[in-house]
Amino acid sequence: MSDTSPATVKFPHRSKRGILLGLTAAQLIVASLAGLLLLAVVLTRGVVGALELIPLWAAVGLFVLVRHRGRSLADWAPIVTRYALRRMRGQLVWLARPSRRPVREGLLHLPGTAASLRVVTAPDRRYGAVHDPRAGTLTAVVKVSSRAYALLDPATQNTNVNGWGRALAALARTGHIARIQVIERTMPASGDALRRYWEKTGNPDAPVAGEIYGELVKNAGPAAAPHEVYVAIALDFKAARRLINQAGGGLAGGSSVLAQLTATFDQAARTAGLNPVGWLSATEIAAVVRTAYDPKSLTGLERWSSSGCPEADPAAAGPVVVVERAGHIATDSAIHCTYWVENWPRTETSPGFLHQLLFSGGVQRTLSLAYEPKGLDAAMRDVQRKKASIIADSAERARRGQVDSEADSVEYQDVKQRERQLIAGHADIALTGLLTVSADTEDELRSACAVVETAAVAAQLDLRPLTWQQAEAFTAAALPLALAA
Repeated sequence: MSDTSPATVKFPHRSKRGILLGLTAAQLIVASLAGLLLLAVVLTRGVVGALELIPLWAAVGLFVLVRHRGRSLADWAPIVTRYALRRMRGQLVWLARPSRRPVREGLLHLPGTAASLRVVTAPDRRYGAVHDPRAGTLTAVVKVSSRAYALLDPATQNTNVNGWGRALAALARTGHIARIQVIERTMPASGDALRRYWEKTGNPDAPVAGEIYGELVKNAGPAAAPHEVYVAIALDFKAARRLINQAGGGLAGGSSVLAQLTATFDQAARTAGLNPVGWLSATEIAAVVRTAYDPKSLTGLERWSSSGCPEADPAAAGPVVVVERAGHIATDSAIHCTYWVENWPRTETSPGFLHQLLFSGGVQRTLSLAYEPKGLDAAMRDVQRKKASIIADSAERARRGQVDSEADSVEYQDVKQRERQLIAGHADIALTGLLTVSADTEDELRSACAVVETAAVAAQLDLRPLTWQQAEAFTAAALPLALAA
């Protein structure tokens, strides 16, 4: 008899444990420099000189210990400094400029750290891929569809959830994957795709019904907000060097290895109730990137595409203008704010806990889930390091006569559970969630962000806006290219 009870999920507690004594690297650096300065002052001017600098020591203490939005001021310092330097150099505004130099074929012309990305076509011309020479990856993107999860019976839901877990594990255990990214986004619809479908499959000449359906298609098309789902698989050239060399080396060899991974994903995805619609070509990847920066360009891309699938010239995939601010960025036809999912649900909940967030009405947004596989040896070392740190902190508190920390007990149980899973042969995957909210104006963006933040609370998510990091965050969150966050 099969188990039809709904599956539940629970995420481990996100550790805030520092490197030493609960302090992060930035806090330790500031504290160490302050300690060296104190020693120098005592040696040169004595205790009196050190006492005269009490305001300085108090400022350093506040800088190390005071927290703002979950981070200490010391951790904020490099972020704010980098943003201030970029502002002084005029790097917060990016403009596409025509160049007289020869353009490298397939270059996407993106701002920031994505400037070197190039889209290439596989030798068998079955799909396109994005080559990142800086990170040493080759990424293929597939568009997928599925039946509505909420409408499935519990048994099918459980099967799909377990199937998706096995699909991730199958790819992670190859040891050749740098990152797997899942993007679910809403886009403003022009109604052109709906009109095409009606013209192809409908019957406009049917008495009464034909006229009614035609009118509905005409009026409902522009108001629709279709959901698109993409999965990007990034091949790690360093990890797969042996196989790539056996396949001929270079991009051709990388494409051959990547083709094997895409075939593995196609088979595994179907067991999770997913339907891979097709691996994107170079021009289709360019269109997805283009519409992320310029959502309103989707209308033109759909209208001029003979196949019905939006396509774009890779040379025109990037934005025309990007203006970065502390809390958002403005691109060609939209303003975007990106959040980081700091905490996932820490109590038992349904696998469909994101439903309310994903179907928030009237909000244009992109949810990005990045899965980064870790090697078994590295994962076990990380487990042992965390266990030793928790035990050492507990022993130190006991020595001082302090009360035991329940948070440490919960974290220790999570670490032991992770260790048991590794010993049982499960793959270790780090999950990063990013959420980009888009709108036409700043006022609309603030309203949309309020709606999303309310939905996130209902979904038991803790969202944190990535202040002073919006440009890099948007690139990692809104583009289905499996870039490092």
